[in-house]
Amino acid sequence: MKTGTVVPKNKTMVERKQPMRASLPMAALLLGTTVLAGLPQAALAQAAQPAPSAPATGETIQSISVSGAQRLEADTILTYIKLRPGQAYTQAAADQALKDLFATELFSDVQIRNEAGKVTIQVTENPVINRIILEGNKRLKSDKILPEIKLAARQIFTRSKVRADVARIIELYKRQGRFAASVEPKMVMLEQNRVDIVFEISEGPKSKVRKINIIGNEAFDDGELRGEMITKQSSFTRIFSSGTTYDPDRMAFDQQKLRQFYLTKGYADFRVVSAVAELTPDKKDFILTYVVEEGPRYKFGDVKVESQLRDFDGDRLAAQLPMKKGDWYDAKMVEDTIERLNQTLGTFGYAFADVRPEYARNKDDLTMSLSFQIAEAPRVYVEKIDVNGNTLTQDKVVRREFRLAEGDAFNSIQVKRSTARINSLGYFQEKFEVEQKPGSAPDRIILEANVEEKPTGQLQLSAGYSSLEGLIFQGAVEQRNFRGRGQTIGLNLAYSNYSKQVDVSFTEPYLFDRNVSLGVNVYRRDLNSFNYFNNDRNTIYQQTTTGFQVRAGVPLTEYISAVASYTLNYDDISVDEQQYFTNRQNPPKLECDPLVAGRYLCDALGKRTSSIAGLSLIYDALDNRYRPTRGKTTSVSADFAGLGGSVKYVRFRTNSAAYFPVGKGFIFSLRAEGGAIAPLSKESDTPGVEAVRLTDRFYLGEPQLRGFDIRGVGPRMIREFYDGSGNLITDRQQIVDDALGGRYYYLGHAELEIPLGSGARELGLRPSVFMDIGAVWGLRAPIPQTSPYPDGIFIPSRDAAGKALYTQVDAATLVGTTCTPTATSVVTDPNNPNPPSCLASALNTPIGSTIPPFKERFVGNSPKPRISVGVGVNWNSPFGPFRIDFAHALTKVDGDDTKSFTFNVGTQF
Repeated sequence: MKTGTVVPKNKTMVERKQPMRASLPMAALLLGTTVLAGLPQAALAQAAQPAPSAPATGETIQSISVSGAQRLEADTILTYIKLRPGQAYTQAAADQALKDLFATELFSDVQIRNEAGKVTIQVTENPVINRIILEGNKRLKSDKILPEIKLAARQIFTRSKVRADVARIIELYKRQGRFAASVEPKMVMLEQNRVDIVFEISEGPKSKVRKINIIGNEAFDDGELRGEMITKQSSFTRIFSSGTTYDPDRMAFDQQKLRQFYLTKGYADFRVVSAVAELTPDKKDFILTYVVEEGPRYKFGDVKVESQLRDFDGDRLAAQLPMKKGDWYDAKMVEDTIERLNQTLGTFGYAFADVRPEYARNKDDLTMSLSFQIAEAPRVYVEKIDVNGNTLTQDKVVRREFRLAEGDAFNSIQVKRSTARINSLGYFQEKFEVEQKPGSAPDRIILEANVEEKPTGQLQLSAGYSSLEGLIFQGAVEQRNFRGRGQTIGLNLAYSNYSKQVDVSFTEPYLFDRNVSLGVNVYRRDLNSFNYFNNDRNTIYQQTTTGFQVRAGVPLTEYISAVASYTLNYDDISVDEQQYFTNRQNPPKLECDPLVAGRYLCDALGKRTSSIAGLSLIYDALDNRYRPTRGKTTSVSADFAGLGGSVKYVRFRTNSAAYFPVGKGFIFSLRAEGGAIAPLSKESDTPGVEAVRLTDRFYLGEPQLRGFDIRGVGPRMIREFYDGSGNLITDRQQIVDDALGGRYYYLGHAELEIPLGSGARELGLRPSVFMDIGAVWGLRAPIPQTSPYPDGIFIPSRDAAGKALYTQVDAATLVGTTCTPTATSVVTDPNNPNPPSCLASALNTPIGSTIPPFKERFVGNSPKPRISVGVGVNWNSPFGPFRIDFAHALTKVDGDDTKSFTFNVGTQF
């Protein structure tokens, strides 16, 4: 507590003094504990009480001196009081000086002495804060608390500031739903009149909503009304929900939600009489009680439109309104009707048209008559278009997406379309809107694009090590707003023992500032196709593709564009000759052996050039190209291979998608695609030979069809082996499964994106449930083989020159009765010129593998739908966009390969 003393000339002391804290030799002194109820004001009052009145001496002040000051100059202290030499010294003036000095909150004790006109002011300064320490705060980190409190290092300590900061900390915890939190401030004395302030925090549990009581409701039960609220009762099933925490603001919002619900059901007189939150004695939970008054239910009476605009007839507009006389009153329908009328008026240039509903309530027959008043307004023209907030993106990138120009007649549909086009760029914040502001005259309007730029670059990196592939590295860099010009540039790299890829791309959406797009891709791709046998990964063939693609696009209408492309590829398909080439068919010539590789693979080998011209028609009416929530898109494309080159085919593809906002934040999407390819060359007369190359066919599986493995759906050749007893082995882990692709395919997705609470939305979590359906088929059936060798066939290994390899024993010792080799070598001579004496034969041992007897089956060539269902989560994680899916195949056909779990991750910059 502060201390005040006034000493008159006779040295009789009149004191208002409590024990001085600064004089105690304690290292730490308790300041007090503050709980929700707050500190008693009387116990912590800081201002000095007025001194008991004493007779005025009337003595003239000769001088005023200051003692005890450490940091403050005496002249500075004197400026805080009104006492001056030459004035009459009175008890009232001394009391006022005490009050003025304590009001500065710079002193913990002040004494005033008067000795024959010589006034001495003795002060004890408040300590300086050395540092602020928070203890016990686990749920609310220090970086969230410290900016909210006023005390800081190197400030003057006062109790009033401590009390205020205690209240602020408790308020922060209340916002977190921790109403049982308490804060105990402590002071640690240091040398040189410095102190450390320690706030000992007891956070307490989070206060949940134990029960929601609703009193007075008759038309709807408690459960239905609770479902309209964002506050939920705590239960085991809602342990991860943020809605079960008590929040006064949320409680007030729930009252509005209840009113909105009743107003949509016709209860125009509904009101919430009271809403009370009771804290349980243990301060852990709240019980909320709402008292409501429903009132009678109304129907629509006469509904009309009165228009003062000559371009609009009120009767014709009224005939198109959704509400009719006799329907139950719905306030939400009225709001939507006002919005639709404003949009209609805006389409014809009336940007500032005023549509106001006038209600006529009849409590006798319980009807609500309604008249929409359209006031007189001028046609509006665009005065100017402003683009603000873009630091990287050039103005022209935004302006060229506007469907209106300065001087054009205002059109709300074109403004809405401009908003959608700017959103589709993907350069700016979500839910961007073009703002409309009055211009310099009543018939002028200013359109403002206030943008907030976001990262438009994407970096995807993954690295690892596998016993099958060795070092695995994948990286992709893409910038969709290169140099702020709207250009897209990308580099894609992939490397492992089974795949290598380099792809460089560039796209200019407005070539020479004209509405013509141009894109170029240059790439090199090395792919090793594989299968599994006995859990071992085996390379089937190697495909090397080198090529480029040039494409150009032009808009045909606002929503339809055409894209033409030209692609030139050079493909080289090969196999491991040591593994798949033998001289079994035409000795001594080595060639691809269908018994080892399969006829379909031997037919695909060779070098080919593909010269492909393509044309696509694209309809795009999505509100956002990267994260659509409503709208449709459709594309149809045709590719013609045969403008030179050795590959000739025609291929058609179509793709459609539609997005619908449903319910409260739910987004339902339907996507479908399909394709067909036909050879332009003559079909072979040889049975089982397919004219469409293995690498040009369609394949389905992960990631297009979730619930199935990579290329896990469609025509495939399965080779099953016989065991030593002549029984066919059908275990999937011990068969050879080769996907062959098909000529036709279809694929469909139905997905529902589920909204989460505000906390989950801030984390970027977007869960969904989905169903996928698809199939690939139409392949000319290859002829399955059956091994003609009942005991299997030995396939020798060969060197680069095609000579068979042998293991030769160069040295051996006799261990007991067994000749044990001690040195061996790999040779091409079947005979050992210097065999060790203990060997029984001079023949070397051939190196190779034995193919046991087998039987092949051609399966999966069916248009029967494969259906899978599952759940997935998109997460904009700190590491980048992350997608995880769990899927289960409901239907499949013989040969399909299923897979339940998939994920993908990247990052943005």
